[in-house]
Amino acid sequence: MSSGRRLYYFLGLPVLRALIRLLTSTYRIERIIGADYIEPFIGGELICAPCYWHQHHVCGSTLIRSWVRRGFKACFLVSGSVDGDVPERIARAWGAEVIRGSANQSGALALRDMQRRMKDGYSIVTTADGPRGPKYEFKLGAVLMARIAGVPIIPIACSADRAWYLRRWDNFMVPKPFARIVLAVGQPYPIPSNAPLDQLEPHRQHVQEAVMSLMADCDRTLNGSSEARV
Repeated sequence: MSSGRRLYYFLGLPVLRALIRLLTSTYRIERIIGADYIEPFIGGELICAPCYWHQHHVCGSTLIRSWVRRGFKACFLVSGSVDGDVPERIARAWGAEVIRGSANQSGALALRDMQRRMKDGYSIVTTADGPRGPKYEFKLGAVLMARIAGVPIIPIACSADRAWYLRRWDNFMVPKPFARIVLAVGQPYPIPSNAPLDQLEPHRQHVQEAVMSLMADCDRTLNGSSEARV
């Protein structure tokens, strides 16, 4: 790491973390749909594979952070590029573990590291369409990881009434200060350990549709809440 980058982390990272804490502290969580689905995995021996879209990383990771505070053993899969350095440091500051790489791009090495972490009792958190998309396309790597480890996938989605959307492949969403937010946690979906590799597509399609359905549920709940306030 260059001296300039070390200085950037030393000075900039604490400021960034403070800004994130300040911003997320203003969010008004209207509801968490399906909140009970995660309870068996908090503070226990059961592990899972939470997945959300790259677009929803701010809200998704904030939800995961609240679980970590309650004893959830989370391990985030973070891009192996330089862009992943800051998310890694933030996740570790939360008390989570981190694996650098991609279930798709880093292949066997990333899957090996994930399997090791899961044997240690960590649930692997992934952005299912990352790191480069296409947007809303659930990658097969997350399904393969769950199959190898024999753990269920937990789909997660969210919706915000006011947000900034970055002009990039995922339309990355940053809810504005004091935004109202609805989150949804889906029913755990197991991937059969004996499922042949050439027959994983129906499972990939199922979890992709599950996340999209949860997004629609969040939108309907948020809109209904808005109408109720009128």
